[in-house]
Amino acid sequence: MTTEPYHGRLRRLGGRRLSAALTAGVIAVAAVLLAPQPAAAADTPWLTVSPDRYASFTVPAAYVQEQLGTVSQVVVEGNFGPSSATAEFGLTRRGDVWSGVLGALEPGLYHYQFTADDTKSIKDPTNDTSVASDPLLSTFFVAGDSARWLVDAPPGTGGEVGTLTYRTRAGQRSALVWTPPEYAAKGPKAYPALYLQSGDGVAATDWLDLGRTRQILDNLSAAGTIRPMVVVITDDSGDKELKDLRKAVADNYRVLRDPAHQAIAGVSDGATVAVKAALAKPAQFGYVGWFSGRSVPDVDRKDAKTVNRTVKLLRLYTGNVTDPAHNATYRLAKALGRADVRFESDGVNPDGGANWDTWQENLVDFVPRLFRHVSDHGPSPGHGQLKGEFNPPPAGTTPTPFVSEDGFVTFETTTAFADAQHVTVWANIAPGGSWLRVPLARDGDRWRATVGPLKPWFYYYRLIVDRVPFKDTSNPTKVTTEPMWSTFFIPGPGARLLSDVPAGQGGKVESMTYTSTVAGQDRTALVWTPPGYDPGRAEPYPVLYLQHGGGQNYTDWVEMGRAKQILDHQFLDGDLVPMVVVMGNGNSSNFNRELLENIVPTARARYHVSSDPSQQALAGLSMGGGQAFGVLRAYPGQFAYVAAFSAGFGSGTGVDVEAINNGTRMLRLYVGDQTDFVYPSFMASLTTLDILGIRYEFDGVTPGPHGWDVWQKNLIDLAPRLFKR
Repeated sequence: MTTEPYHGRLRRLGGRRLSAALTAGVIAVAAVLLAPQPAAAADTPWLTVSPDRYASFTVPAAYVQEQLGTVSQVVVEGNFGPSSATAEFGLTRRGDVWSGVLGALEPGLYHYQFTADDTKSIKDPTNDTSVASDPLLSTFFVAGDSARWLVDAPPGTGGEVGTLTYRTRAGQRSALVWTPPEYAAKGPKAYPALYLQSGDGVAATDWLDLGRTRQILDNLSAAGTIRPMVVVITDDSGDKELKDLRKAVADNYRVLRDPAHQAIAGVSDGATVAVKAALAKPAQFGYVGWFSGRSVPDVDRKDAKTVNRTVKLLRLYTGNVTDPAHNATYRLAKALGRADVRFESDGVNPDGGANWDTWQENLVDFVPRLFRHVSDHGPSPGHGQLKGEFNPPPAGTTPTPFVSEDGFVTFETTTAFADAQHVTVWANIAPGGSWLRVPLARDGDRWRATVGPLKPWFYYYRLIVDRVPFKDTSNPTKVTTEPMWSTFFIPGPGARLLSDVPAGQGGKVESMTYTSTVAGQDRTALVWTPPGYDPGRAEPYPVLYLQHGGGQNYTDWVEMGRAKQILDHQFLDGDLVPMVVVMGNGNSSNFNRELLENIVPTARARYHVSSDPSQQALAGLSMGGGQAFGVLRAYPGQFAYVAAFSAGFGSGTGVDVEAINNGTRMLRLYVGDQTDFVYPSFMASLTTLDILGIRYEFDGVTPGPHGWDVWQKNLIDLAPRLFKR
């Protein structure tokens, strides 16, 4: 039999979810309000998803106030975080709506609700999807190859889902039953049966509403990669209830009853039920799946021969270390090994926690292995080995955040917030470097969460405690212009240019104090000089004047932009023309004068830099990019190299196009993606430049928001291009 379907399973393209330990129950909801659905509220969708996978949320402020009263913040709670776990995406009040754009999202199924002031939640009344176990949730699907098993099957090609009602000693219960497309109520053919168990915090209906089990089974069936079978989905049940369920299925469906044609799997506590059923009474099931089980059943060596003879497949699945089942799965694997019970491991899903994104992949891998011969018994492609348990340092014993070698980050508060009700970490961990709020869980008199995996990069964050921002005082890093922020760095090949170079090999950053005739006071700039800087060399150095954005100052390019690290690496790599970089204070009522009368003359007096326009460059981000455009318009040709990061050119009135084109060797423009709020005005600027006939360079958007992840990449791209023909 072919094993290709296993290699074509659902795959996330990158780590993007947070600690699955937080998936259920971390966000305390003191007052839950299920909003009615008046026609007026349903006219305009609150959520739209673009073809390139950006989710735009637009929530009418009047509706929120009508339902919840006056609120200070609105967030979207959904499975947007690293490892597909729950996180909060904050919306911004703009006029009469709360809005925000998140993406680009990985293909898959997302669920969400809107929550105001931590405690008041409403369903999206413009989205008619529902989750039976939680009436506040809505869902949306983002299509893509990695989620191809989750799409709806064409009409008339899928199986059927019905409800089976049966009696147990505990009373009447029900189960959901999927039958394959060719199934008929009468006839000679009988089918194998798979029982899917639910667990703590997981309802049977979640297999359909959140797990997309019907779509998975329909698509696998249509692809011919599974044997036709009856699939029974039920809530977590003990041995006696399971016996009653199997009898009811046998009485009502044409199923084969021998163990070789019976399979069982479950999630969370349901996984424990599944494995326990196989180990305690091996003659029941020939195929067993453990999806993120949390408690390890007893494994007795004396039963090994019987289990190995009867159970054809016992396969273990777990998410990464954010999955609370990770350690339990390791302990179960060790116990099975000691008892000589044969089993298979799917390894560790590197970017999945204990949630439906992970369990969907488990199901796609598991079902094609049932009731047939397969030759592939190893882990899924890309999965790592289950090497051991993950135990971050005990609370209060290590500086925070604690970063593991593989990019998992444990945040922890001090004891100062022991009486808090809701604590999150606000960090640039969303796609492209956008910001999500990660809920922390109470751990004694502290709050804690493990997040990841995060890709190698530079991160910044602050605590939000009952809607009030705080600095993580356990983290000694600082950001001058944002006292609440702390930072940390995850090393790796993708972030090499943001890392420190070996001591003594990089350039120097010095303070340059100057008198501002505009501000009427002394001000400071930071100046980077390259390794081996020689103030007496014959040729003066080219110079880049690099400006910050609004609400920032001259310190930000060093503290947040990692400019020193970027320039050091590029110089040592031989990619950078030796230059001096001056990072001045752009907070000025007249930047043109501040730059040309104060910053530039002081730099020329203190450093051996050129006054030749061909050896001068000016660049800035956001406000600083707008200032660079302003200088270009007012003094065309003064700087041969000009660049703007996330800024618009403005009006085309009064522009000397010929002088700009003749005096500018390179005008290079950058912007973030749709999550960058200046994106619309920036794109309009390109039209203005085209109409005017101004020559410029633009290689497309930099994935990410109006934030440092984008601007760091912009500097990385720009600096090696300067002062070269």
